Amino acid sequence: MKKFLNTLLIFTLSSAVFYVVMILFFGRFVHPVFKPSINYWKGSYGHLHSRVADINNYKNVDVLFLGSSHAYRGFDTRIFEEAGIRSFNLGSSSQTPTQTKILLDRYLKTLNPKLIIYEVYPNTFTADGVESSLDLIANDKNDLNSLKMAFKVNNVKTYNTLIYGYWNDLLGIDNSYKEPIEKGDDKYIPGGFVERKITYYSPKKYEKTKIAITDYQLKTFNEIVSMIKNNHIDLILVYAPIPKANYSSYINTSYFDSLMQSYGKYYNFNEMVDLNDSLDFYDSHHLNQNGVKIFDHKLIEVLKHNKK
Repeated sequence: MKKFLNTLLIFTLSSAVFYVVMILFFGRFVHPVFKPSINYWKGSYGHLHSRVADINNYKNVDVLFLGSSHAYRGFDTRIFEEAGIRSFNLGSSSQTPTQTKILLDRYLKTLNPKLIIYEVYPNTFTADGVESSLDLIANDKNDLNSLKMAFKVNNVKTYNTLIYGYWNDLLGIDNSYKEPIEKGDDKYIPGGFVERKITYYSPKKYEKTKIAITDYQLKTFNEIVSMIKNNHIDLILVYAPIPKANYSSYINTSYFDSLMQSYGKYYNFNEMVDLNDSLDFYDSHHLNQNGVKIFDHKLIEVLKHNKK
């Protein structure tokens, strides 16, 4: 029996070492198409790498924006600057509350905002968080928070990518990496916004969908709200505009609105701005620059009204 246990232990340890070595090999030398269980993409879409590198230039801001791609593609820091509001956009692709919490843990004290505007899109409360976790692992530092995130997401791709991320950080393999300001139709704007070349959306019909919030995402969201309040920072929740064709497909929006209102100031801008699906969006989720200007100016109006 003892011999069997020793053999089993050796086999287990050898397998674990072999597994890690293969992850490191695939992560470094194999094209992403051929490694479906690991996705470490430095400089992936959304410019998170540039955004994180930009943080130290934006200490003590008036407004900090949080949220998904609707945030970093919807809140143009230049427009707020013109209104006398110094802001930073800490949005990231498909950012769920799990990733929002990590970013706040790392950077809230540095940015030290007077107000946080948190973009709350229903799908980020229902998503598994895999996509956003991979983005964060590849384009931000990896620490104990990264491991906690991996356990919450509980997906093999996140675990594998984190193993490679830790190794990559330890050796400083990508320390010299500098993300291009312009990639395809996207251009990074200092302060965290990503401007997209003007294109237009052709609306289509969507199947009816029910918003069903994941318990652990809502629990983390509660922790975020408590953290913000404990730091004596004002909070505004915002449902950013999406095309009417998409917005109307949700059959229980009133439930989501009611839930968000229970946390304090909440504005559903789908009900507050009149946008054209074809002219003011570039796809089924995101405003083009025409829509961004309309949305942001309306939000600034709201902020000014709140100050009265």
